[in-house]
Amino acid sequence: FFAYYLRFSESVTEIKPVIYNFSLRQYLVWGGIVTLACLGIFSLTGLYNLKTTRGGLREAYRVFISISTAMMALIVLLFFRREFFSSRFIFLAVWLLAIIFVILGRFIIRTLQRACLKYGYGVHRVALIGNGNAGKILENRYKKEPRLGYKIMARILPDEDILKKLDVARRRRGVDEVIQCSLDLGQKEVLKIVDYCDVYHLVYKFVPDMLGAQVTNLDIETVSGIPIVELKDTPLDGWGRIFKRIADIIFSALFLIIFSPVMIATAIAIKLDSRGPVFFSRLDDGKPVRRVGQHGNLFRYFKFRSMKPKCDRLRYTVLAKNNLRKGTPMVKIKNDPRVTAVGKFIRRFSIDELAEFFLVFIGKMSLVGPRPHLPEEVAKYKKHHKRVLKIKPGISGLAQISGRSDLDFEEEVRLDTYYIENWSPRLDLWILLKTPMAVLKKRKAE
Repeated sequence: FFAYYLRFSESVTEIKPVIYNFSLRQYLVWGGIVTLACLGIFSLTGLYNLKTTRGGLREAYRVFISISTAMMALIVLLFFRREFFSSRFIFLAVWLLAIIFVILGRFIIRTLQRACLKYGYGVHRVALIGNGNAGKILENRYKKEPRLGYKIMARILPDEDILKKLDVARRRRGVDEVIQCSLDLGQKEVLKIVDYCDVYHLVYKFVPDMLGAQVTNLDIETVSGIPIVELKDTPLDGWGRIFKRIADIIFSALFLIIFSPVMIATAIAIKLDSRGPVFFSRLDDGKPVRRVGQHGNLFRYFKFRSMKPKCDRLRYTVLAKNNLRKGTPMVKIKNDPRVTAVGKFIRRFSIDELAEFFLVFIGKMSLVGPRPHLPEEVAKYKKHHKRVLKIKPGISGLAQISGRSDLDFEEEVRLDTYYIENWSPRLDLWILLKTPMAVLKKRKAE
């Protein structure tokens, strides 16, 4: 209504006269279609989920996408019906006002909902069964974040009389939900708990803690009524991998074109500064430089040379005492005497790594991922360290923008593992946007 009133108000018609006039009735018909489309899309995107675990920005983003999709559907429908009219203003007004009012309305509702939860109204009263790590994590999370709407009313251990304790918790403390976090119970015992929940209309939930509480990326499918849980390594399995590869090809080609003058100037500076090749592509013994890529496969690696020729192995012999990362598989030499004058400059601004865009383009690396791994480093990795080999190494990554040089090795692995398990196009974009600032911050620190 507001968009219609705004379009045909005197202040707007004076600026942009009405060429195609349509009645309020026509407007309400098409408005009803858009509203129904929005309701369906909101439902599909989970915006009618009463749980408040989703953040405000994430919810606003879903509202924006849903309303934009509905408006695009309307435009396509009008196109095929050949009902053209020139009022682009009203489309824009409806789109913007719908987004603003829906986000504002949902913000008010969420605020009221959280206020009610804070004072105990509408809270799920939970009985936790089990003493595993998953139960402790859930209990701590629910205590720290009342907005989630869960309150632990009872904690029942597997060796206790579970049904008796549960009955007391239901009658005296109003428990309306049961979460089983223990695998120590037998099948008969579990069935008794489920039957009890059915009789007294309690919600029953089960936490599959056999793989540990920190497992993510679970996919559940049902075959003939039997639930099958699949443990996914990374969202980069399937279409995610294809999308990332397409993005790598497009953006690496673009960056190669943009940075080609810098790379040509770097090559000339290296040749003028010291004898030797432009690229660091061969070891002291003449063998090609290799890095460990996806799934532990070796690939030929090169970057702009920043050190004097044939002195790479010195870091394991003469310069080993200057290693800043003793006790870890990695080697980083303090005040490295092998670095040339030009090498210091190009390392400071990460210009030596620009050549890696060629490796991204041909598919050996990615724009974003864990750092390229040296074979001798990987040989010293523990089992959980090798999880970072699930995907292609990257030019930038979560560890790199978090100050890789200052990070503990375990922290670096943890960040890379988080990236692998939680990959999304948005996370890649965020890392790429943060990379220039991380390089400048490194330069300032030095």
